[in-house]
Amino acid sequence: MAELLARIDDVSVRYKQKVVLEGLSLDIVEGAITCIIGLSGAGKSTILRLLNGLRKPDSGHVYVKGVDICHIPERQLVDLRRSIGFSFQFAAMFDSLTIFENIALPLREHTKMSETEIAKLVTSTLEGVGLPNIEQRLPSELSGGMLKRAGFARAVVTNPELVLYDEPTTGLDPIITHLLTDTIKRLREKLSGTAVVVSHDLQSIYMMADYVAMLFEGAIIAYGTVDEVKKSINPIVQQFLQGSEVGPIPI
Repeated sequence: MAELLARIDDVSVRYKQKVVLEGLSLDIVEGAITCIIGLSGAGKSTILRLLNGLRKPDSGHVYVKGVDICHIPERQLVDLRRSIGFSFQFAAMFDSLTIFENIALPLREHTKMSETEIAKLVTSTLEGVGLPNIEQRLPSELSGGMLKRAGFARAVVTNPELVLYDEPTTGLDPIITHLLTDTIKRLREKLSGTAVVVSHDLQSIYMMADYVAMLFEGAIIAYGTVDEVKKSINPIVQQFLQGSEVGPIPI
């Protein structure tokens, strides 16, 4: 039986009067890539924020490494977040800082590494995502695909056990999408870690996912391997996967 790194258990989340998640449960298998799919605005990114404690549920529990992170002191939560990397949808780099300074930030904040050690690790991490010799560039000087990979580098530079990717391939051409998908797979293998990816890009998901979870109207309505989800008899799942206008999903 697969070991779980994290579990969301019967969670509900509301933003004012809007119910985003309701009675949602999801297992995150250790050492696997779990991809979360669903309609725009369904709450997929909220699941990522739950997993790193940026959002607390209105009810239910979120367990990471066996700890219910909904009911721990803020200091303990901060410590736990050090083992979780987060790659934001738009990279979220500080525009006024070089790429080196951006990626060095978590090392300076959360470790006691020397500047020499930090420099070596930043350089090797950038090389690991295919971005050698860009340390002194500003974020504005990078292409969209390069900026995404720099965001990956910052997310993994502390060697986290869990990496969360929010829409890593949105708005990018197929070649760069394939490159980023391959990068996520290689980083998971290099870190011997676990990844959760929120994405709309089905071809990318089919390439990288060990497990797929489909979110619809606040709950997970399908979960399993790529093949298992593809074979789902749920008409909502099939309509989504086929991109069809015909079916139970309102257009």
